[in-house]
Amino acid sequence: MLVLAAAQPHRPPALRNGDVLLQRSSSSRAPFIRRASRSRYSHVGVVEVAPDGVFVLEAIQPVSRTPLSTWAARGVGREVTVLRPRGLAPAALERVVAQARAWVGRPYDARYRWDDGALYCSELVVKAFERGAGVPLGRRQRLDELALTPAERALAVELGVPADEPLVTPGSLDGDPHLEVVVREMVRVMALSMTSVMPARRILRKFSRIRSATTTDSFTE
Repeated sequence: MLVLAAAQPHRPPALRNGDVLLQRSSSSRAPFIRRASRSRYSHVGVVEVAPDGVFVLEAIQPVSRTPLSTWAARGVGREVTVLRPRGLAPAALERVVAQARAWVGRPYDARYRWDDGALYCSELVVKAFERGAGVPLGRRQRLDELALTPAERALAVELGVPADEPLVTPGSLDGDPHLEVVVREMVRVMALSMTSVMPARRILRKFSRIRSATTTDSFTE
Protein backbone atom coordinates (compact mmCIF):
# COMPACT_ATOMS: atom_id res chain seq x y z
CA MET A 1 0.00 0.00 0.00
CA LEU A 2 1.26 3.46 -0.87
CA VAL A 3 1.37 5.74 2.14
CA LEU A 4 2.52 9.22 2.99
CA ALA A 5 5.26 9.38 5.59
CA ALA A 6 3.66 11.88 7.97
CA ALA A 7 5.20 13.58 11.00
CA GLN A 8 2.81 11.94 13.49
CA PRO A 9 4.06 8.96 15.49
CA HIS A 10 1.03 6.84 14.53
CA ARG A 11 0.73 4.93 11.26
CA PRO A 12 0.58 7.32 8.30
CA PRO A 13 -2.57 7.31 6.20
CA ALA A 14 -2.93 5.88 2.72
CA LEU A 15 -3.44 8.61 0.16
CA ARG A 16 -6.51 8.49 -2.08
CA ASN A 17 -7.38 9.87 -5.46
CA GLY A 18 -8.54 13.46 -5.07
CA ASP A 19 -6.89 14.16 -1.72
CA VAL A 20 -5.78 17.76 -1.36
CA LEU A 21 -2.23 18.37 -0.13
CA LEU A 22 -1.05 21.60 1.50
CA GLN A 23 2.52 22.58 2.23
CA ARG A 24 4.78 25.45 3.17
CA SER A 25 6.90 25.56 0.06
CA SER A 26 10.41 26.98 -0.04
CA SER A 27 9.97 29.18 -3.13
CA SER A 28 10.68 32.91 -3.13
CA ARG A 29 6.96 33.64 -3.39
CA ALA A 30 5.98 31.44 -0.45
CA PRO A 31 6.51 33.95 2.41
CA PHE A 32 4.53 36.60 0.53
CA ILE A 33 1.63 34.19 -0.07
CA ARG A 34 1.58 33.02 3.54
CA ARG A 35 1.63 36.51 4.96
CA ALA A 36 -0.88 37.97 2.50
CA SER A 37 -3.35 35.17 3.23
CA ARG A 38 -2.64 35.01 6.98
CA SER A 39 -1.94 31.29 6.61
CA ARG A 40 0.94 28.92 7.20
CA TYR A 41 0.43 27.37 3.73
CA SER A 42 1.69 28.63 0.39
CA HIS A 43 1.14 25.74 -2.03
CA VAL A 44 -1.53 23.13 -2.79
CA GLY A 45 -2.11 20.26 -5.20
CA VAL A 46 -4.42 17.31 -5.93
CA VAL A 47 -3.37 13.68 -5.47
CA GLU A 48 -3.55 11.19 -8.32
CA VAL A 49 -3.08 7.55 -7.34
CA ALA A 50 -2.18 5.75 -10.56
CA PRO A 51 -0.70 2.38 -11.62
CA ASP A 52 2.65 4.09 -12.20
CA GLY A 53 2.77 5.75 -8.78
CA VAL A 54 1.38 8.53 -6.60
CA PHE A 55 1.51 12.01 -8.11
CA VAL A 56 0.52 15.55 -7.22
CA LEU A 57 -1.20 17.56 -9.94
CA GLU A 58 0.00 21.09 -9.32
CA ALA A 59 0.22 24.49 -10.96
CA ILE A 60 3.89 25.38 -11.19
CA GLN A 61 5.69 26.37 -14.40
CA PRO A 62 4.24 24.57 -16.24
CA VAL A 63 1.29 22.72 -14.65
CA SER A 64 2.80 19.35 -13.76
CA ARG A 65 2.13 15.80 -12.67
CA THR A 66 4.81 15.60 -9.98
CA PRO A 67 5.87 12.43 -8.11
CA LEU A 68 4.77 12.67 -4.48
CA SER A 69 8.31 12.35 -3.12
CA THR A 70 9.50 15.24 -5.31
CA TRP A 71 6.55 17.39 -4.30
CA ALA A 72 7.04 16.74 -0.58
CA ALA A 73 10.78 17.45 -0.81
CA ARG A 74 10.07 21.04 -1.87
CA GLY A 75 8.19 21.73 1.35
CA VAL A 76 9.70 23.11 4.51
CA GLY A 77 10.67 20.08 6.60
CA ARG A 78 8.94 17.83 4.04
CA GLU A 79 5.78 18.41 6.04
CA VAL A 80 2.46 17.83 4.31
CA THR A 81 -1.11 18.36 5.43
CA VAL A 82 -3.62 15.97 3.88
CA LEU A 83 -7.23 17.07 3.35
CA ARG A 84 -9.89 14.69 2.05
CA PRO A 85 -13.13 15.63 0.27
CA ARG A 86 -16.21 14.76 2.29
CA GLY A 87 -18.85 12.48 0.81
CA LEU A 88 -17.59 12.27 -2.78
CA ALA A 89 -17.91 8.98 -4.66
CA PRO A 90 -14.81 7.52 -6.35
CA ALA A 91 -16.27 8.37 -9.77
CA ALA A 92 -16.58 12.04 -8.78
CA LEU A 93 -13.02 12.08 -7.47
CA GLU A 94 -11.81 10.54 -10.72
CA ARG A 95 -13.48 13.37 -12.61
CA VAL A 96 -11.71 15.89 -10.37
CA VAL A 97 -8.35 14.26 -11.06
CA ALA A 98 -9.08 14.02 -14.78
CA GLN A 99 -9.91 17.72 -14.91
CA ALA A 100 -6.69 18.67 -13.13
CA ARG A 101 -4.67 16.32 -15.33
CA ALA A 102 -6.16 17.89 -18.46
CA TRP A 103 -4.36 21.13 -17.59
CA VAL A 104 -0.88 19.58 -17.42
CA GLY A 105 1.45 21.62 -19.61
CA ARG A 106 -0.39 24.92 -19.25
CA PRO A 107 1.67 27.87 -18.01
CA TYR A 108 1.77 29.06 -14.43
CA ASP A 109 -0.24 32.22 -13.85
CA ALA A 110 2.09 34.68 -12.14
CA ARG A 111 -0.58 37.37 -12.33
CA TYR A 112 -3.35 35.37 -10.65
CA ARG A 113 -6.07 35.93 -13.20
CA TRP A 114 -9.27 33.87 -13.04
CA ASP A 115 -9.14 32.37 -16.53
CA ASP A 116 -7.96 29.03 -17.90
CA GLY A 117 -5.14 30.26 -20.13
CA ALA A 118 -2.71 30.00 -17.23
CA LEU A 119 -3.29 28.66 -13.72
CA TYR A 120 -1.93 29.15 -10.21
CA CYS A 121 -1.94 26.39 -7.62
CA SER A 122 -5.15 26.99 -5.67
CA GLU A 123 -6.99 28.05 -8.82
CA LEU A 124 -6.25 24.63 -10.35
CA VAL A 125 -7.54 22.79 -7.28
CA VAL A 126 -10.69 24.91 -6.92
CA LYS A 127 -11.62 24.67 -10.60
CA ALA A 128 -10.93 20.92 -10.72
CA PHE A 129 -13.42 20.33 -7.89
CA GLU A 130 -15.99 22.76 -9.24
CA ARG A 131 -15.98 21.31 -12.74
CA GLY A 132 -15.29 17.70 -11.86
CA ALA A 133 -17.62 17.29 -8.89
CA GLY A 134 -19.65 20.49 -8.52
CA VAL A 135 -18.02 21.23 -5.16
CA PRO A 136 -17.02 24.82 -4.29
CA LEU A 137 -13.78 25.05 -2.33
CA GLY A 138 -11.93 27.94 -0.75
CA ARG A 139 -12.77 31.56 -0.19
CA ARG A 140 -12.91 34.10 -3.01
CA GLN A 141 -11.15 37.32 -2.11
CA ARG A 142 -10.13 40.45 -3.95
CA LEU A 143 -6.66 41.89 -3.84
CA ASP A 144 -7.70 44.58 -1.38
CA GLU A 145 -8.93 41.93 1.07
CA LEU A 146 -5.50 40.37 1.46
CA ALA A 147 -3.06 41.39 4.19
CA LEU A 148 -0.91 43.60 1.97
CA THR A 149 0.75 46.91 2.70
CA PRO A 150 -0.21 49.77 0.37
CA ALA A 151 3.19 49.47 -1.33
CA GLU A 152 2.74 45.73 -1.89
CA ARG A 153 -0.78 46.22 -3.22
CA ALA A 154 0.42 48.88 -5.65
CA LEU A 155 3.26 46.64 -6.80
CA ALA A 156 0.89 43.72 -7.32
CA VAL A 157 -1.32 45.88 -9.55
CA GLU A 158 1.73 47.09 -11.45
CA LEU A 159 2.75 43.47 -12.04
CA GLY A 160 -0.64 42.77 -13.57
CA VAL A 161 -2.52 41.19 -10.66
CA PRO A 162 -6.17 42.24 -11.20
CA ALA A 163 -7.61 44.35 -8.41
CA ASP A 164 -11.22 43.30 -8.99
CA GLU A 165 -11.03 39.61 -9.95
CA PRO A 166 -11.49 36.85 -7.36
CA LEU A 167 -8.43 35.22 -5.85
CA VAL A 168 -8.30 31.94 -3.92
CA THR A 169 -5.32 31.33 -1.66
CA PRO A 170 -3.99 27.91 -0.61
CA GLY A 171 -4.66 28.78 3.01
CA SER A 172 -8.36 29.33 2.37
CA LEU A 173 -8.72 25.59 1.68
CA ASP A 174 -7.57 24.78 5.21
CA GLY A 175 -10.75 24.61 7.27
CA ASP A 176 -13.08 24.42 4.27
CA PRO A 177 -16.21 22.49 5.35
CA HIS A 178 -16.06 20.31 2.22
CA LEU A 179 -12.66 18.95 3.30
CA GLU A 180 -11.68 16.97 6.38
CA VAL A 181 -8.19 16.86 7.85
CA VAL A 182 -6.65 13.40 7.52
CA VAL A 183 -3.27 14.33 8.91
CA ARG A 184 -1.67 17.62 9.85
CA GLU A 185 2.06 18.10 10.29
CA MET A 186 3.27 18.12 13.88
CA VAL A 187 4.91 21.51 14.22
CA ARG A 188 4.92 24.28 16.74
CA VAL A 189 2.06 26.60 15.90
CA MET A 190 2.83 30.30 15.91
CA ALA A 191 0.94 33.32 14.64
CA LEU A 192 2.26 34.78 11.41
CA SER A 193 3.37 38.35 11.66
CA MET A 194 5.34 40.85 9.67
CA THR A 195 8.56 39.45 11.14
CA SER A 196 7.74 35.73 11.30
CA VAL A 197 8.07 35.11 7.58
CA MET A 198 9.94 37.73 5.54
CA PRO A 199 10.26 41.47 6.03
CA ALA A 200 8.16 43.45 3.57
CA ARG A 201 11.19 45.08 1.99
CA ARG A 202 12.66 41.70 1.05
CA ILE A 203 9.33 40.63 -0.43
CA LEU A 204 9.15 43.79 -2.49
CA ARG A 205 12.70 43.28 -3.77
CA LYS A 206 11.91 39.74 -4.85
CA PHE A 207 8.71 40.77 -6.63
CA SER A 208 10.47 43.70 -8.28
CA ARG A 209 12.73 41.24 -10.12
CA ILE A 210 9.78 40.11 -12.23
CA ARG A 211 8.51 43.56 -13.22
CA SER A 212 9.55 43.12 -16.83
CA ALA A 213 9.20 39.33 -17.04
CA THR A 214 6.44 37.78 -19.10
CA THR A 215 7.37 34.12 -18.60
CA THR A 216 9.70 32.14 -16.39
CA ASP A 217 10.83 28.56 -15.94
CA SER A 218 11.00 28.80 -12.16
CA PHE A 219 7.63 30.16 -11.02
CA THR A 220 6.22 28.08 -8.22
CA GLU A 221 4.46 28.68 -4.94
